[in-house]
Amino acid sequence: MLQVLQVVIPVFLVIGAGYGAVRAGLFADSAIDGLLAFTVRFSVPVLLFTKIYALDLGQAFNWPMLASFYVGALTCFALGLGIARLAGRTPGEAVVIGFGAFFSNTVLIGLPVMGRAYGEAATEPVYGIIAFHAPTLYTIGMIAMEMSRRGGAGAVAALKRAGKSIVSNALMIGILTGVTLNLIQAPLPEPFMNAANLLAGAALPAALFAMGAALTRYKLQAEITPALGLSALLLILHPLIAYIGAALIFDLEDQFVRAAVLTSAMPAGMNVYVFAALYRRAEGVAASTVLLSTALGVLTISFWLTLLGGAGSG
Repeated sequence: MLQVLQVVIPVFLVIGAGYGAVRAGLFADSAIDGLLAFTVRFSVPVLLFTKIYALDLGQAFNWPMLASFYVGALTCFALGLGIARLAGRTPGEAVVIGFGAFFSNTVLIGLPVMGRAYGEAATEPVYGIIAFHAPTLYTIGMIAMEMSRRGGAGAVAALKRAGKSIVSNALMIGILTGVTLNLIQAPLPEPFMNAANLLAGAALPAALFAMGAALTRYKLQAEITPALGLSALLLILHPLIAYIGAALIFDLEDQFVRAAVLTSAMPAGMNVYVFAALYRRAEGVAASTVLLSTALGVLTISFWLTLLGGAGSG
């Protein structure tokens, strides 16, 4: 267990450092947006590009692994949405709550945890999951929201809006560029790749610190009960479904089981709050879910690492 905590705790300590620095006045609130812009628009997209460009795509895009992850994600979305409607939430609020149940933090927390636990090579299948993550889940969320607001009449408009959002997103540009150049086997100059690797090296530590700093802007408010329920779906049910699919149904190799389950076990990403703010629905629930699931993730991720075994051996 100590070995597992040695994997998990440093990641959350960097998040905590960002949070504490802002609270202590050592890092200005006005600087958060600049650091977030650097990580989300530059260093993380470059990281995704460099890693996907060098991937063995046939190995990374393991379809049973992807099915295990996304069946779990869609199940949590449906449950979150359905339970919210039964609890009396409006259709729009229910969609945001469903979105909060399946948009996990695969990049900022998933990648560093996986890399620390099993080594850099073990992150390759995770990039296969990430390649589909934002476009798939944002498209589902936007279509569901438009249908809830317009009785289904806005589904086509939602598709167009989602498509425009995806192709203009810096993270997706990094992913799509990496996939394209990988497929055509385009050689890139060594100085260019060295510069890209330098920029990519700053991505995860800077992003974790920025995430912690940004969490100071959110509050648990009075939405602790729905946030706790969504955290259970994110941190327990999703990885459980992924484990059943990857390990028991498809009987995948350890590297793919670990990628599917551990990536599924991540807390809510900040895009959950961004989505809620975009539609002005259930923003308190979204913010509370990001905060609470991130805090609880220290314990639940440690549990899944212990179950999967081998943490720290990579």
